[in-house]
Amino acid sequence: MQDSSIAVIGLGLIGSIWAANYRRDGVLAASWNRSEKPELELLQGSLEDCARQAELLQLCLYDAASVEAVLDQLEPFLEHRHTLIQSSTIDPGSAARLAARVRRAGARYVEAPFTGSKPAAEARETVFFLGGEAEAIEAVEPTLARISQRRFVIGSPEQAATIKLAMNLQIAAITEALCESLTMSRRAGIDDEIFFSAMKKNVAWSGLAALKEPKVREGEFSPQFSIKNMHKDMRLAEAAAGDLPILREVRACLERCEEAGYGEDDFISLLRVLRNPAP
Repeated sequence: MQDSSIAVIGLGLIGSIWAANYRRDGVLAASWNRSEKPELELLQGSLEDCARQAELLQLCLYDAASVEAVLDQLEPFLEHRHTLIQSSTIDPGSAARLAARVRRAGARYVEAPFTGSKPAAEARETVFFLGGEAEAIEAVEPTLARISQRRFVIGSPEQAATIKLAMNLQIAAITEALCESLTMSRRAGIDDEIFFSAMKKNVAWSGLAALKEPKVREGEFSPQFSIKNMHKDMRLAEAAAGDLPILREVRACLERCEEAGYGEDDFISLLRVLRNPAP
């Protein structure tokens, strides 16, 4: 199956990278953002332009409320030829509700949350979790393959939304453990070089530790994935899964970090609250 034309709706940190990669490949038909971003060399237009010029409409927004708000404007232009790819991180209940709404409008729906932050998006190594009807998933596969390393077919939209939150819970918990163990080491006067050299020979070493080691050692907190977004995802996970002890504690740590003013910074900023605990 050949690619369909695609529009990216939401040109934030990740959406803008996907759109640029689609443009380089010659499949980007249009893009839209709540506020125009003239610094991006993309075909930016209205939501109507996106629906008129593209068959695939990929949403990369903040939360379910923002997806609903965009869909309020986009729905009048949806047709049978459209497939909406919902790549924002939302809760399972919202995924089911949005899927039903899009299908009632006559279009197809694929829940497609992803894992992989800014470096993965730039390298086209995003991993998608796909939920929806087989025909709809088949329609989006060739185009999503352009910007991703792997696409997992999970099942329903609700299941795809759930596994995304489950993966982010692991990421948040591992990051908190990394930050606490490094803080413990530093308080004992152990050099970071020794800490990371020892960790690389320990079973605890992970892809996440490898990704975050340079930022931690340099004290560089520019966002690959922000505290604000991770905190939002953990609130969604808590609402969906109920009272899980590690989830509860990690969400509280992220809340303290956001309250300390680090919401827009990378989620490795969990380290900064440990370094400067509240009185």
